Amino acid sequence: MFVFWGDGSQEAKALVDAIRVRSTENFNWTFIFILAVVFYVYWSEIHRKNTEAVCAGLALYGVHWLYEIGNAVIAHVFGYPLWSVSNASTTFILLIGVCWELSMMFSLAGIISFKMMPQDRTTRYFAKNGKRGIDCRLVVALEMALLFALFESFLAGTSNHSFIWVYKWWGVLPVFVTTYIPFFLASNYVPDMEPKKRRNFLLGLWGLVALLLVVLIPLGVI
Repeated sequence: MFVFWGDGSQEAKALVDAIRVRSTENFNWTFIFILAVVFYVYWSEIHRKNTEAVCAGLALYGVHWLYEIGNAVIAHVFGYPLWSVSNASTTFILLIGVCWELSMMFSLAGIISFKMMPQDRTTRYFAKNGKRGIDCRLVVALEMALLFALFESFLAGTSNHSFIWVYKWWGVLPVFVTTYIPFFLASNYVPDMEPKKRRNFLLGLWGLVALLLVVLIPLGVI
């Protein structure tokens, strides 16, 4: 059921070769429903003036897009991405490594992680006997990263190949360390930046994402 590493098999390579990026062949109405749910969550937070939660969501989602663009560039240069999704597992593939359903989940993941932290985000776990303890933001980031890495391991073992790892050296451990930990560090720490720094970070992050998409998609790179 769980797959912990890519196997470098011809089957995995064939599945990636068959991926149809931005094809509407499997498109259905769940696309609209999922989008409506995401809009509801964000506008509910905005209505409550919960700026920090919105920033948490946008921070993780922006980092997610940078990773997906990088993964697509790797596929263009080396032939195969670090991770990919199969045609059979989704209604719409945005880039070679991310489908609509997965991307929308990541648009909410930062808000979820933010809300899982204590209301007092200065809380430090394991602080006793004079020990400073560990920042709750770091602890939650590590917990969420581990949960997501293990779930990705499950997806990689599904019969419809929801997730595909081609390279033998890529799997749960590198996903956990190099991908999910940065995702959740962004969602958990960016909201506590000074407002000006937080705004500049998010504008710079999303500006870079937009620039890369506008340039690389027409060029056929991603």
